[in-house]
Amino acid sequence: MRKLLLLTTVILVGLVFIARLFYLQVYNSSAYNIFEDTAIRKVYKYPKRGYVYDRNGKLLVANQPSYDVMVIPREVSPLDSLDLEEFCGLLKITKEDYQNKLKKARNYSPRLPSPFVPQLSKTDYAVLQEKMRKYEGFYIQKRSLRSYQTNIGANVLGDLGEVNRRIIKRQPYYKLGDLIGKQGIELSYENVLRGVKGIKFIQKDRHNKDIGPYKDGIFDTLPKPGKDITITIDSELQAYGELLMKYKRGGIVAIDPQSGEILAMVTGPSYNPNLLVGRERNKNFSRLFRDTINMPTFDRGLQAQYPPGSPFKVINALIGLQEEVVDIDDKFTCRMGYYYGSRRLTGCHHHRSPVDMNAGIAQSCNAYFVNVYRRIVDKYDDAGKGMNIWADHAKSFGLGNYLNNDLSVGRKGRIPDGNYYDRQYGDNRWGSTYIVSNAIGQGEVEATPIQLANMAAAIGNRGYYYTPHIIKNIEGDTIPSKFKTPKYTTIDKRHFEPVIQGMFDVYNKGTAQSLRIPGIEICGKTGTAENFVKIDSVKTQLTDHSIFVAFAPKDNPKIAIAVFVENGYWGSRFAGRMASLMIEKYIKGHITRTDLEQWILTHSLENEYKKPYSGEPFKINGETTLQVIPEYGINSNSKDINFKN
Repeated sequence: MRKLLLLTTVILVGLVFIARLFYLQVYNSSAYNIFEDTAIRKVYKYPKRGYVYDRNGKLLVANQPSYDVMVIPREVSPLDSLDLEEFCGLLKITKEDYQNKLKKARNYSPRLPSPFVPQLSKTDYAVLQEKMRKYEGFYIQKRSLRSYQTNIGANVLGDLGEVNRRIIKRQPYYKLGDLIGKQGIELSYENVLRGVKGIKFIQKDRHNKDIGPYKDGIFDTLPKPGKDITITIDSELQAYGELLMKYKRGGIVAIDPQSGEILAMVTGPSYNPNLLVGRERNKNFSRLFRDTINMPTFDRGLQAQYPPGSPFKVINALIGLQEEVVDIDDKFTCRMGYYYGSRRLTGCHHHRSPVDMNAGIAQSCNAYFVNVYRRIVDKYDDAGKGMNIWADHAKSFGLGNYLNNDLSVGRKGRIPDGNYYDRQYGDNRWGSTYIVSNAIGQGEVEATPIQLANMAAAIGNRGYYYTPHIIKNIEGDTIPSKFKTPKYTTIDKRHFEPVIQGMFDVYNKGTAQSLRIPGIEICGKTGTAENFVKIDSVKTQLTDHSIFVAFAPKDNPKIAIAVFVENGYWGSRFAGRMASLMIEKYIKGHITRTDLEQWILTHSLENEYKKPYSGEPFKINGETTLQVIPEYGINSNSKDINFKN
C-alpha cells in the first residue's frame, strides 16, 4: 500500500509539472515576457523626429545628435576613489550628484535602465566613450535633440522635455528619460513627429556579460522615423510681428480667411526657443516660468482674455440688423455720452451728431451702439431671453468658447447670457441699463486675440469661417477634415455689406484714416479697452489697452488680423499701426509706410509696465490716484535672462 501511495504521488507530481510546462511553453507562450527577462538587455533605438517647415518650405526645426549615459543599478560595480573622481569629472557632476542619481535610478528599478546623465554633447561623448568599458552597469545611448533653425516662434514651435512618472503610467510607450512634446506644435503633433522606437535584445551569460543578439535578433525591430510636417505659419511675417512687438506686451494673430490657416501667432515678450534645448533646459525653463512680471511662457495670443473694446461694436451692429431692431439709416444723438434719465452710462469722443450705422462704426460712437444693444436686449419682454438670443449670435462667430483648433493651449473668453446675470443680480432683477458696457466691448465680455482674428475673418467672409489651425501638411497623411469645413454664423449674408463698408470707412474717414496703406483696401476697427488692476487690494486704472482688428483686401480677403497691445493707450496708436504694417508685409512683401514702421520700432512701453512696481504715484490725466506699493509683484529673477523681446 505504501509503495502504491509513493508511486502515485510521484506520478501525480510529474503530471503536474508536465502540464504546467505544456501550458507555459505551448498553450500560453505569452506568459514569457522578454521585457521582464533579466538575462536579456534591452537597448532602444530612437527614431529621427520629424522636421518642421513653414508654409513656404523653410526649415524651422531639425535634429541634432545627443547622448545619454544610462545606468542599470544592480550591475554597477563599486568604484574606487580615483575611478569615481575620474567618472564624475567626465560627466561634469559632483560625487554627491553621483550618489543621488544612482539612488534615484535604484528607486525607479534596480534591474531596468534609466538615464543617469542625459543629453551629453558630442565633445563630452567623444571623451567618455573610450573609457566606458571601465564602468560596469553604465552604457551610452544615442538619441536626437531638437535643433531650432530660427530664434523666433517659441510659442508656436514649443519644446521637448523628459516624461514624468504620471505620463509613463498613462502612456506605457514612454520610458524614464524619454522626451515628449511639452508645448506648441511639439505637443499638438507629438504622435506624428515622434515616430516609433526600435529595440534590440542582447543575451547575457551567467556572468552578466553580453554574448550577442538574443535568438539571432529575430525579435529586434527597427525604429520608424517621425513624419515631417509643414505648418501654416509664414516665418517672415512671424519674425516681423515679433520685431514690432519688441518692448511691448500683447498678442498678434493673423489668419487666412479663405482657409483658417494661421499666418502668424505672436506673443510678447517671447524668448529664443534654443534656450530650452540640452542640459540647461530645465534651469532655463524655471527661470522663464518664474518671471511673473514679463511672463514669457504665457502665450498672450491664445491665453490672454481681454475686453475686446470697440471692435466688438461691429458684432452688435450685425446682431441689431439680424434682429431687425435697427436699420442702417437709423440715427442716434451723441452728446459726448449717453444719458438714461439723469444717469450717464458711457462717455464718447468728439464727432458729428447724430450718427447712423456707417458713421457709428467709422467714428466708433459709444452712444450709437448703446442704443442698438439696448434695443436688442429689450426686444423681448424678458431681458434674460433677449440676452440669450444676443449671446447665441455672438457665439456663432467663435466667441465665448474654445475654437476646437489644433493648438496646445487656449482660453474660452466670455460671452455672458441671461443665466449669467441671473446669478449675478438675481432672477428678473436686472435690465439692459445694468449691462450696457457690453455694447462697447467692455463689461463682462472677454475675448482672446485669436478669437478676435477669427471674428474678423468671419466678417470678411460675409458670414462664415474655417476653424483656425496650425497644420498645413503631414508627410504621407491628410489633415483633419474639420479644418476644411466652413462654420456659418447666425447672421444673414446681406447684413454684412453695410458693416464692412463702415469698417472700410474707418480707414478712409474714421479713426484709422492716418493708417492707410497705398494700394490695399483695408477694413478695420480701432479699439480702446479700460485697464484695471488690483494693487494692494485697491482697484486701480492703468493706461488703456490698444486694440485693432482688420482684414484685407475688402473683397476676397487674404488676411484677417487682431492686434492687442497692453497699456498701448488707444487703438490707432500702437495696435492700428502694427496691424497696417503686418497687412502690408504679407500682401506686398515689403513696407512702404516706413513712417509707421519707424514710429513703432522707436517707441517702447516699458515705462508703462514699470508703473505698478515703481513706487511712484500713478497719474491719470495728470491727477494722482494712488501711491503704489513697490513690493507688489516684484521678482528679483526677472533680469536673469536677456529676453528676445
